[in-house]
Amino acid sequence: MNFNDQNLASRYALIVHNCAATRTIPAQVRSRSPSSSAQRQLDEADLFMDLIKDVANELDIDVLCHKILVNVCLLTSADRGSLFLAKGTPPNRYLQAKLFDVTRDTDLYDALSIARTQEIRIPFGVGVAGLAAQTKHPINIKNAYADPRFNSEIDARTGYKTELILCMPICNCEGDVVGVAQIINKTDGSKEFSARDVEVFRRYLTFCGIGIQNAQLFESSVLEYKRNQILLALARSIFEEQSNLECLVTKIMTEARELLKCERCAVFILDTDHCESSHLERIVQRPGGRPSGTPALPPPAPTRFHTLFELAAKHSRTTLTPRHDIKSTLACIALAVARSNKALNISDVDEWRKENNMVISDPTTDDAVNVRTMLCMPIVNANKDVIGVAQLINKENGSQFTDGDISIFEAFAIFCGLGIHNTQMYENACKLMAKQKVALECLSYHATASAEDTKKLCDDVIPSAEIYNLYSYKFHDFDLSDEDTCRATLRMFLQCNLVEKFHIPYEVLCRWILSVKKNYRPVKYHNWRHALNVAQTMFAMLKTGKMERFMSDLEILGLLVACLCHDLDHRGTNNAFQTKTESPLAILYSTSTMEHHHFDQCVMILNSESNNIFQALSPCDYKDVMRVVETAILSTDLAMYFKKKSKFLELVENGEFDWQSQEKKELLCGMMMTACDVSAIAKPWEVQHKVAKLVADEFFDQGDLEKLQLNQQPIAMMDREKKDELPQMQVGFIDMICLPLYKVLSDTFPWIQPLYTGTMENRQRWQDLAEKVEMGLTWIDHDTIDKPIEEFTASNEAIKDVELTVTTLNCTRPVSDSSNMALVKPIKTSFHSLRRGKTSNLSSRPTRSKLTRSLYAAPSSREERERTVREEKPATEVASQTNKASKHKGRLCHML
Repeated sequence: MNFNDQNLASRYALIVHNCAATRTIPAQVRSRSPSSSAQRQLDEADLFMDLIKDVANELDIDVLCHKILVNVCLLTSADRGSLFLAKGTPPNRYLQAKLFDVTRDTDLYDALSIARTQEIRIPFGVGVAGLAAQTKHPINIKNAYADPRFNSEIDARTGYKTELILCMPICNCEGDVVGVAQIINKTDGSKEFSARDVEVFRRYLTFCGIGIQNAQLFESSVLEYKRNQILLALARSIFEEQSNLECLVTKIMTEARELLKCERCAVFILDTDHCESSHLERIVQRPGGRPSGTPALPPPAPTRFHTLFELAAKHSRTTLTPRHDIKSTLACIALAVARSNKALNISDVDEWRKENNMVISDPTTDDAVNVRTMLCMPIVNANKDVIGVAQLINKENGSQFTDGDISIFEAFAIFCGLGIHNTQMYENACKLMAKQKVALECLSYHATASAEDTKKLCDDVIPSAEIYNLYSYKFHDFDLSDEDTCRATLRMFLQCNLVEKFHIPYEVLCRWILSVKKNYRPVKYHNWRHALNVAQTMFAMLKTGKMERFMSDLEILGLLVACLCHDLDHRGTNNAFQTKTESPLAILYSTSTMEHHHFDQCVMILNSESNNIFQALSPCDYKDVMRVVETAILSTDLAMYFKKKSKFLELVENGEFDWQSQEKKELLCGMMMTACDVSAIAKPWEVQHKVAKLVADEFFDQGDLEKLQLNQQPIAMMDREKKDELPQMQVGFIDMICLPLYKVLSDTFPWIQPLYTGTMENRQRWQDLAEKVEMGLTWIDHDTIDKPIEEFTASNEAIKDVELTVTTLNCTRPVSDSSNMALVKPIKTSFHSLRRGKTSNLSSRPTRSKLTRSLYAAPSSREERERTVREEKPATEVASQTNKASKHKGRLCHML
């Protein structure tokens, strides 16, 4: 068909005019003159391609749909057209009018406003358009009023009479229906849409389907970008507004209202703590116990809200009462959502009230009087517990909230839940910090020494360091009273001239010492007296060991303070126990748990009223001395010692003599702290043996706790059932930690030699006891470490109640009765009967000690016994027995 056809030429002229009006004239059309000769050269294919190009690059779905309808009307001489887009998912798909009753002269904005005021939905299979969408076939109706599929309601409302209808499905490249285009009546006087009109309509819509799909994808990507930007802004808001719940909720509601185009927003905050059951649950929970898997009382169901945030024309915040929840429609809907924990999309609020039998007694106070539609979403925290409900009220276009709205609002609810949860956690943290501050004030008051005790210590005469034997490595506190321990501590500060150098008020120093003493728990070993012994060893190393020449006065002050505070508030359990029991301390500090706690307690005492012995220091000196104290206390963790030991040994082996750099000084101080902490191992044997008893008793108590609380088998040194192994474990402890440390220190600093010497002597003692335990000739009684067995054999108590079976060997010459010699075969099995756990009638301690004293007590000589044995036994057996006798006699030489 050529352009000689005047009708087609007029259509083309109209198309050119429309393209110019929308400023999207195709390139080919703009480049040509609208002269009659040019029109004759253009055939219908060129026109068709121009129209396709006109819509191909259009990504705005509103503009695209308007162009499609205008161009279709021009191509087919239709009077007006409508375009419906497919929505929903099978089997609930429907058509929604994008543009309705558009003529070739209808402006885009007028068409959009008409479509938005008339929400038209047509289910698939219903009506002319719905049937075309379902069958995917065009429908050409010549007499609309004679066709039962035609709905005349719109004609009756508008006064327009529909005669001809051509309805065509629009499919994408996959063949899925994305919309339906419908044109009505002809403007050229024809009584029907011709086959040519149907073919042009079909061909044009084939390309339009691809354009619509692209525009929808572009629209979705733009919406997703906007959504991501808004959610990103919400995420920033959550972190910016953690301290103010009202500001946070206001920001979230504002963004939600603007994105989802609704009139009002509301957020209800659930009251989770008002009921007696939740309060009783907190009361009946055992202090210090772990929360059980099944609560003592069932969790209360959500029953009321305590705060309402509403955003309409202006923002408001309301504190709710139980009466409000009953009278308010919005609150009742929110409460239903909170109880079900499911979103609720209400298309008609009045209908919902009827279905739920809700009666409004006073319509004038009804808060839902103007509410048509509502989207209600639960707000949950990180534990998936409902903490509130968010509501969107009335879409601006009057329609119901869509699935897309629900998806976006769900993301808003998630962010709102995170924000509210974080803000509530922040508020709770502030309350806990306030409670902690109050508790710290109470603790400081009760942990601080009394004024009476402080005055008494201030008035006491402090004996000299020589009287307390403070310069000696053999110092012990067994003969000191509690008051003397404080006086001895004072003497060390005075002897180092620290009070005068750093202007420490004498009363403050006395109060601080008494407060430190008061904050040690009465555990068996890691108590105040242990701290005193560690501080005294440090004092002896500084003075007698001449280590003060390597330290500044400030470092000496820090080291003495660290020694006295290094085990503050020790609970008698080690770091491993804190980790196993998941104690609050283990949660607070992941490494060096107790050591960090000791330092914190030290700081707490220093910060208490009238306890700051560093108060006269400059800020720089205060910072330096606190660093020394912290580093020194943390160094008492043996895990830290093992980390630093190799580096310290490397420095010593390289002949290091300058210890003044900060790193080297910290290493040296750390080694000195460890040497002082374990210095009981170098004390005289009587002191060491008694201290070992205290350490073992504390370890055994922890082992008992592990069995009771954790149902675990403790390690050997904490297992009361394996207390006989203590001497051998002491030897291992000395070999692994003490001797290497004291050896390298004494080699580098010769004045520390007594610590090494004392440790070597005690090692020999423990080794002897370990051998006797191995032979069953010494033991530890049920609860405490007893005295070495030689202390029993030194007494003169009579030997009685001992039954001993004596086996005599056949001899060639008789043994004289006057000799009173009882020969016992010195074989190992005779001692095995004395081991704990073995069957023996000699189970009591007095009997065993007397038996030990009776062994080898015959007055005959060793040579005579051996000669007697050789006369009876073969040579090989005699040699074997002689070797065994010599071995056992050598092990028993310390007991005879």
